[in-house]
This record gives sequence, C-alpha cells and structure tokens, in this order.
Amino acid sequence: MSSHTKKTNSLLEPEDCLIVIIDVQEKLVPVVAEKESMIKNITKLLKFAKILDLRVLFTEQEKLGPTIKEIKDIYEGTTISKIHFNCFFCPDFEMEVERSRKNTLILAGIESHICVLQTAIYAVDRFRVHVLQDAVSSRSLINRDIAIERMRQVGCIISTTEIFIFELLKKAGTEVFRNVLSFIK
Repeated sequence: MSSHTKKTNSLLEPEDCLIVIIDVQEKLVPVVAEKESMIKNITKLLKFAKILDLRVLFTEQEKLGPTIKEIKDIYEGTTISKIHFNCFFCPDFEMEVERSRKNTLILAGIESHICVLQTAIYAVDRFRVHVLQDAVSSRSLINRDIAIERMRQVGCIISTTEIFIFELLKKAGTEVFRNVLSFIK
C-alpha cells in the first residue's frame, strides 16, 4: 500500500478517513461488556458519517450472524465477510481499503482484544489508525482495557466518538454542526 502516507501529528480531514465497523453482529453483541454504550456511540458515528458522506466498511466474522439491525439501518456501507481475526487478511477487505485511497482508518466494533486489536496492529505501520475507545468492546472489560493500552503502545491514536466528530466539524454555526447537535446532545 505504498500510495498511503501516514501522518500522525495533524488534525483529521474528512476526505482522508475510512470508518471500519468490525463485527458488530447479532450473535456477538449480546455477550460484550457495556454493549449499550458501544452501540450508542457507533450509532452517533454512523449518523455523522451519513451527514458527511464518509465511506464505511463493515466486517462480519463468519457464523456470527449479520451486523445488528439498529446499526445497519443507519448506514448501508460495504459489508465484508471474513474468517480471519485481522481484517487485512481478508483479500476483499484489503481491496476495499486500497480502493478507498484513504490514509486514516477509524476503528470501532468488537472484540477489542481480538479483531480490532489485530487489525489495528497490522495497519498502524501503513495508516494513521484511530481507535474510538467508547465505540469498542470485548466480553470482558479487562480485555478491552488491555487491548486499548496495547494499541496505544504500538502507535494507534486512542480517541472517542465525540472527539472524532468535533475534529472533523472544525467549527460551530454551520448547518452540519446543527444537524450533528441533534444526536450528540
């Protein structure tokens, strides 16, 4: 992926961001910690993505059912089925990321210590990787927290849904800002 330029110390730009929602699936969501909060933040993220027309990729681990309806009803992005934990080991995912020509990956989903972690670690040498801490989870909070720390150690940027949204908004008083306020408050 030599076409990607990794910049870590600059503000995000909408045209450079690809949102990846990892494995928020029917058979997995019920068993993760703090699922309501995670879903609420992914919902905000997808509503914002729709307003700004940001590209979204969804992944689904085989045999865990589809992405939950309340997420897919908000945004119909490209969905990629996979068997590997690291999304990049799926050729369709690699192809979609390459096709996007984005340099920044915004990661959300489950499980933090498996698929999110392995995807983030693999990607961090080629992309600027932002992990939205309030939009990821695992079956146990200790696994989520250690995964977040490990991703930070390897160079991922740990952020939150609102930090991401307001970083892309850049200013108040716009029509987009007013639209976002309707679901941020």
